[in-house]
Amino acid sequence: MELDDRPLLSGLGFCLRAGDLVQVCGANGSGKTTLMRALAGLVPLADGEVLWRGRRVQRQWSRFRAELLFIGHRLGLKTGLTAEENLRLVAGVKAPVVARDWRQCLLAVGLGAAARMPVWQLSAGQQRRVALAQLAVSPATLWLLDEPFTALDPQAVAWVEAQLQRHLLAGGVAVVTSHQPLSAHLGARQLELNVQDVD
Repeated sequence: MELDDRPLLSGLGFCLRAGDLVQVCGANGSGKTTLMRALAGLVPLADGEVLWRGRRVQRQWSRFRAELLFIGHRLGLKTGLTAEENLRLVAGVKAPVVARDWRQCLLAVGLGAAARMPVWQLSAGQQRRVALAQLAVSPATLWLLDEPFTALDPQAVAWVEAQLQRHLLAGGVAVVTSHQPLSAHLGARQLELNVQDVD
């Protein structure tokens, strides 16, 4: 990837197998979010490729998107809808979600009282919790989570880690950026990004 003919990320490669978790670490500005967007197929690569199940993602876009859950800085929520309606919409596109499930998800991330408020009335932290509630109901195989623990209390962090563990045990894979260490029982591999000066 390049910006103004300067490489943003180079010399990077890794492979994911069923049950794998990779934690991307690095200082602000090291390219963590750019890497996540590239893995999601949202930014073009100057060199190299992203493969899913052995094929370039651009050649199987529909299948790749159907197996992907990407929660980035832009949460993709409909601000005019309530938290409940957003979860039913985004999760229900890929799999049917019964009312009991999405209500329990919102309660688990601390949004019981706010679940029926329009998203535009929620704080940034509450909006992130709405997006993260997808973890409990998403059938996606590949999770890309960019700083999922931002603005979460310890109870919500533990809930997210429990969803990660469940996902990995079921054969899913995940790439997570986070400044804080993940629980050791998750068995994450670390990928460290370093900022390099380019003249």
